[in-house]
Amino acid sequence: MKPYRRLIRYLGPYQLIFVASLAAMALGSLLDGFTMILLIPFLRSLFGQAAVMPGAGNLVEKVLEFTVGGLIGGTDPRASLRNVVIVVLVALLLKNALFYAARVFSMVVREGIVRDMRDQLYGHLQRLPLGFFDRIKTGQLVARVFTDTNQTKEIITHAMADVLRQAISLFAFVAMLFIISWKLSLLALVVAPLFLGFLKPMLWRLRRGYRGAYDAQGELTSMLQETASGARLVKAYGAEKFEHERFRETNRTFFKHMVRAERIRLLGSPLSEVLGSIVTLIIVWVGAQFVFRGELTAEAFLTFLTISLRVQAPIKTLTTFPARAQLALAAADRFFEILDTGIEPVTAPGRELERFEREVVYEDVHFQYDSDEPVLRGVSFEVKRGEVAALVGPSGAGKSTIVDLLPRFYQPQRGRISVDGVNVAELSLDSLRNLLGVVSQETVIFHDTVRANIAYGTADRYSQEEIEAAARAANAHEFIERLPEGYDTLLGDRGVRLSGGQRQRIAIARALLRDPPLLILDEATSALDTESERLVQGAIDRLMANRTVIVVAHRLSTIQGADKIIVLDDGQIVESGRHDDLLTQQGPYRRLYEMQFKRGSD
Repeated sequence: MKPYRRLIRYLGPYQLIFVASLAAMALGSLLDGFTMILLIPFLRSLFGQAAVMPGAGNLVEKVLEFTVGGLIGGTDPRASLRNVVIVVLVALLLKNALFYAARVFSMVVREGIVRDMRDQLYGHLQRLPLGFFDRIKTGQLVARVFTDTNQTKEIITHAMADVLRQAISLFAFVAMLFIISWKLSLLALVVAPLFLGFLKPMLWRLRRGYRGAYDAQGELTSMLQETASGARLVKAYGAEKFEHERFRETNRTFFKHMVRAERIRLLGSPLSEVLGSIVTLIIVWVGAQFVFRGELTAEAFLTFLTISLRVQAPIKTLTTFPARAQLALAAADRFFEILDTGIEPVTAPGRELERFEREVVYEDVHFQYDSDEPVLRGVSFEVKRGEVAALVGPSGAGKSTIVDLLPRFYQPQRGRISVDGVNVAELSLDSLRNLLGVVSQETVIFHDTVRANIAYGTADRYSQEEIEAAARAANAHEFIERLPEGYDTLLGDRGVRLSGGQRQRIAIARALLRDPPLLILDEATSALDTESERLVQGAIDRLMANRTVIVVAHRLSTIQGADKIIVLDDGQIVESGRHDDLLTQQGPYRRLYEMQFKRGSD
């Protein structure tokens, strides 16, 4: 379905306001056209003639006599002229009041639709699979949520306010022209569309140019975000010139696309004006012939010319609208591209799992990302309730991928993962993820209070005492109390006010408060100093107590007491067993252990 048709669907909740806007525009446009016809009695009164000619056979006189004949039909030219001026003034005031009301109604509709679009897009983003966020840059998402939805406002603005108002004005003006002279009006309607056909070839090139410009703008947003968050790295490596040149090149691409598109768009206005002037000149020449032959009075012809000139504005707006609309339609394309991305797989109805009781089983699991290179090949293992299973192996062996499959961040291409015998693919996401707690090495802290970060997403479910108890168990309560406003302290973007160890303890308190029966733990102590590691490890020990845990282990010293150690290499399980048993086998685990032990002793 074309973007503009999809955009119209957002009009549904605002139908009454939209109709009120149309009604106000229609009445205002009719009054606008009527003030033009009042030029005829004005000119007559100005030159001492009767303002209205009762009993005249033409339609103009009938309209004037029916509407304002009683006000301006007197015999005194001065009084008639005064009354005509008063009628024109009243009509102008009413017209502008109606146009103001129409614009206000249209603005409410426009801003409401943009708000609804952003709400829908953000809600859709929350339901997209994790793989989508691996493929798209954050800056592109920011551009599509804000810039693109804001640009679609332009087509809604023109379509509902300017274009519709001008269309109604055009209809009113054309009706007045037909009342004055149907022959001249018919001539204009025949000649004008022939010239308007010249504008069509520009539209496709215009839309393509704007799409390229928006893509480049998204890249600029991504670069700005990356370099702002990575400013320390940029400076440490002396890469300021490199980043500037990279930004400059993309900015140059944006400039080229935008200039090319704008050059075509700006051509529409003078082209339509020239074509409109040609149509007007043709009408002037033919109309003069009618006056010479006595088919049209001079004042009627002057009024016809005046209205014809007023017609140029709505014609210009309507003819250039398709060109202006390409900017918004290119943004709408990008908006709907995200909205059309499939959400996380819908689950079978009724598959809920309220508690975890027996085991987690991986059976012959195969997985690969978008590339052709497999990441997991035939992985099978079982973790019973209450056990701690550690995943170890070299970087790139597939450890993190295994734990990402359990909460269905990704879907395996082959094989099966089950919880208590139920395939996780058949469980509702809420049911599955309510059983899980995840603490990763890359801790996420939001720009919110300490309390909101610990009770993330469920702030109204837990009391202050429960939040503090979780913080104490995570060895976090003491440093939180020392913050300026304690649990009400705002932590800043990505938790910049906290050290790495403090951020990890906040994350552990978050998991402790949720109290999940199944825990996924990407060991959080590898990047910490000795004191922070001691405090975090103590919190992790409390977190792991009486839970079923799958640990992605980097330091083998932290998982020696695990019930099961699974050694991975190149996406396959090469060993499995307890620490002591694996050491005696002289296999990959022993080599990893000796490498770490030797490195630690050095």
